[in-house]
Amino acid sequence: MTDDEPAERIRTDGGTAEGKDGEVSETPLADGGAVDEVALDPWGSSTVSDYRKLFEEFGIEEFDEVLDEVPNPHYLMRRGVIFGHRDYRPVLDAMRNGDDFAVLSGFMPTGDPHIGHKLVFDEIIWHQQQGGDAYGLIADMEAHSARGIPWDEINEHSRDYLLSLIALGFDPEAGELYRQSDNDRLQRLAFELGGKANFSEFQSIYGFDGETNVSHMQSVVTQMADILYPQLDDPKPTVIPVGPDQDPHVRFARDLATRMRFFKVTEAFASFELADAERPLVAAAHDAREEYAEDGDVPRCGEAADWLADADLDAAGVLVSESVRESAVEKLENAGMEPLRPRIRFFARQATDEAFEALIEVIEGEKRRYDQHIDAFDVGVDEAEELAREVEAHHGGYGFIPPSSIYHRFMTGLTGGKMSSSIPASHISLLDAPEEGYDKVKSATTGGRDTAEEQRELGGEADKCPVYELYAYLLTGDDDELAKEIYDECVGGERLCGGCKEQAATMMREFLEDHHEKREEAEAVLDSLDIDLETERRGVAAEH
Repeated sequence: MTDDEPAERIRTDGGTAEGKDGEVSETPLADGGAVDEVALDPWGSSTVSDYRKLFEEFGIEEFDEVLDEVPNPHYLMRRGVIFGHRDYRPVLDAMRNGDDFAVLSGFMPTGDPHIGHKLVFDEIIWHQQQGGDAYGLIADMEAHSARGIPWDEINEHSRDYLLSLIALGFDPEAGELYRQSDNDRLQRLAFELGGKANFSEFQSIYGFDGETNVSHMQSVVTQMADILYPQLDDPKPTVIPVGPDQDPHVRFARDLATRMRFFKVTEAFASFELADAERPLVAAAHDAREEYAEDGDVPRCGEAADWLADADLDAAGVLVSESVRESAVEKLENAGMEPLRPRIRFFARQATDEAFEALIEVIEGEKRRYDQHIDAFDVGVDEAEELAREVEAHHGGYGFIPPSSIYHRFMTGLTGGKMSSSIPASHISLLDAPEEGYDKVKSATTGGRDTAEEQRELGGEADKCPVYELYAYLLTGDDDELAKEIYDECVGGERLCGGCKEQAATMMREFLEDHHEKREEAEAVLDSLDIDLETERRGVAAEH
């Protein structure tokens, strides 16, 4: 990307909001997922018709909003392939400041690794290269319980995934690779997390019912432990690169991370508790105290209630429903003459008595102790969060930071529609012979017009072309200028599909030749690691 060219000019899809049909994903932590207006299913078949629905319905944030904050952004970020995130800024802050952070993602070994998985391999490796602690895992328990894959097949596929990850640049000496089934610390963490989850959540999040086998439910709790595993020894911002079908796992893990905490830290203004939606209203009332308070230094809750009841909230920059306003006004009225005074509240959720006492000791300045909480008047939110986390970790708690996530678009299959592991012609396996990869690209569907004459007159539809996706997602690598040149030549009618596919097919052959050589070099590296890839398991595959 050049300084004088906007990022959207080299987007994989021209920067449009419309998405592509997805792959039957074996992306991190699960195997595919259906996306529609109301549900995300981590074990279905993946399709996303409009990525905007993910922003509107699930609260996924647009990655463009943080792109300028990313040091040395990966080309998948620059080109809009990574399109969304959930709370990624703590990771970026750590990255820029040289603080600890981590990246983790995993793969369910149900088939060969393919170019769709390479997106996630690249995201893990890039974060490792930016200084993050990197983790790659094999979700073998999930493959066995949710897909019924025999253990001997799991062993074979696991090796293939790890070889490609190492061949593409993952440094196992600086990171960690593991199988779910062989990680005892992970299993212990999963057991603890399971104590904070209940079956009704499995029903509402995943649609589990009385026919769901217990091992499948156990594999979900294990995935929650995977997501939080990088923080076992040291709480740190952690990012999980996934396809959007995996968002239910991320949201559930964020909830469980919060439930495991000893303390909840919130802003408060008086003795009563505020709902999250009410807090900005009361903060606005405190900011406006000079307008209504008899003593601007000591505004009273009753005075604030009168002001808030009639305040122009739009002018105050607060957008809430009238019911939320009425609730906040009622709480302020009930507090009457109590001073409205900002403070930080440490609420003891499940802290031990020793941890509670220790927290009191480390809080400096004015503070007030109550049975279940502490109010502190001379600390800020960030400092309070750090104090609470340090005390918790020192007294046997986890101190988890809710994990962040980034989301990438699904690749279109070479035959159009979904990229599916069960349809060899629709995808290119990282194990394909170079000539086989060449032939698949040469046979791929394109976004070209019916005739060369129409192509020259109207231009091609690169935004709908699986071959252009190959260029943007993989073949042009970090060369933004080449990706832009191919796009512009296509939509401008200068580039015809025959020559375009020949170039892409040749580049794919070269990529696979190089990747196979590096996989051979990775064999010795993988064999030197303490990972059991020949494990025999007793029992039968889960029934469905």
